[in-house]
Amino acid sequence: MNTIRATLVGVALAASAVMPARGQNDPAGAPGAHPMTKQHQAMLEAIRADTAETASWTGRRDLSPRVWAAMAKVERHRFVPEAEAPYAYLNRPRPIGHGQTISQPFIVALMTELLDLDPADRVLEIGAGSGYQAAVLAELAREVYTVEIVEALGRAAERRLEDLGYGNVQVRIGDGFKGWPEAAPFDAIIVTAAPERIPETLVEQLKPGGRLVIPLGRQWEPQSLQRCVKGDNGKLACENKLPVAFVPMIRDKSEDERRHLGR
Repeated sequence: MNTIRATLVGVALAASAVMPARGQNDPAGAPGAHPMTKQHQAMLEAIRADTAETASWTGRRDLSPRVWAAMAKVERHRFVPEAEAPYAYLNRPRPIGHGQTISQPFIVALMTELLDLDPADRVLEIGAGSGYQAAVLAELAREVYTVEIVEALGRAAERRLEDLGYGNVQVRIGDGFKGWPEAAPFDAIIVTAAPERIPETLVEQLKPGGRLVIPLGRQWEPQSLQRCVKGDNGKLACENKLPVAFVPMIRDKSEDERRHLGR
């Protein structure tokens, strides 16, 4: 398990230049006829192996057919800089500019699986990044709302998702700790960076019975991927699913400074 533990670095933030787009209406299933089909298939096989190997932790020995179809359909090379395209289907996080990475495919697949999405669900993602995780979610849910704190990254993700035909994704530039209150409540929330504690604002924006998948812990210290379900009493019931290593979830420092100065 040392190899898997060393590669469980999951944060999905944005890239700059990407490969040309295609529409959303192509059939799901096996990877399509794009130039890196063999690499895409190898990525899926690596995800399957990691899923089976971590089943004693996650309780998921395999992914659902819908999640497999989404991972097979969304082409990862379209969400990385052109120079990174040859490495896009490695089962590893990859640099995408601005000092950030695109998440490891296994982590994207696992976190998506743990959300247990239905086609009618509305999902909030904290950490839009390059838009890869949002695209996978968009294949499975009715509406996806995704928040990115770095404006350049969020704008790039918004254009990319629009070019790819994902009309059911909305992107906001803002502080993820605030969520998206106007669109709440959500059936599911996914967080792609690690806070030290679960933000209460996100709990408030989750429906009773809704699922939250989030990494918790300080950077450089042990972190755990949590799957939580909100009860009718408004409280979360959480389970540790996997040891992980995520970048920290950051606040809007400029807003904190304005608040401190009384502006």
